Amino acid sequence: MAIKVFIVDDHYMVVEGIRSLLQNEKNVEWTGHAMNADSCLAFLRQQQPDIILMDINLPDKSGIDLCKEVKEAYPQIFIIGLSTFNQQSFIQKMMDNGASGYVLKNATQQELMEAIEMVVKGKTYLSDEVSRSLRRNEDDTIPVLTRREKEVLVLIAEGMTNNEIAEKIFISASTVDTHRKNLLAKMPARNTAELVKLAFQHKFIKLDDK
Repeated sequence: MAIKVFIVDDHYMVVEGIRSLLQNEKNVEWTGHAMNADSCLAFLRQQQPDIILMDINLPDKSGIDLCKEVKEAYPQIFIIGLSTFNQQSFIQKMMDNGASGYVLKNATQQELMEAIEMVVKGKTYLSDEVSRSLRRNEDDTIPVLTRREKEVLVLIAEGMTNNEIAEKIFISASTVDTHRKNLLAKMPARNTAELVKLAFQHKFIKLDDK
């Protein structure tokens, strides 16, 4: 089944450029675009794509804020941040608000497709340039976690099972398991005990969270 892709960007040339990159991809269905946050939300009330490519600099609302709003209303939609900004703070805020990936507007067709195919599987995608930026800005290479991954991490530290976490935050146990595996890979940790230890070291979990 084709992956339904929607774009939110206020620059028509960017929209057309990305559409032309994706139009011949057999497993991608272009569902349209919005040029501001209000138009995006109006579209989503009618139908929901699988993935939104979302500019972080919109005329009526920050894409960072819109990302959080969309994820709260439509948690099943995956969001990839789209920007000319390569600063660590923008990337981190977008990921904290639920984005599953972040690519720059100079991304190649291969990068875009890699991002789309990866995030639709529940994984996180950061383009090479974005990853290098994060490494430059983070002295001890603290991994980038999504808001949901941080939420799952805190509950893992509380000793909850996948089923218990799934019930508490209203997602499936298999999705929790995917988050757990991604966390083990990102930290990186060999087991849950090591994962929790590293989470405290990187201050993803504080004593008062437990």
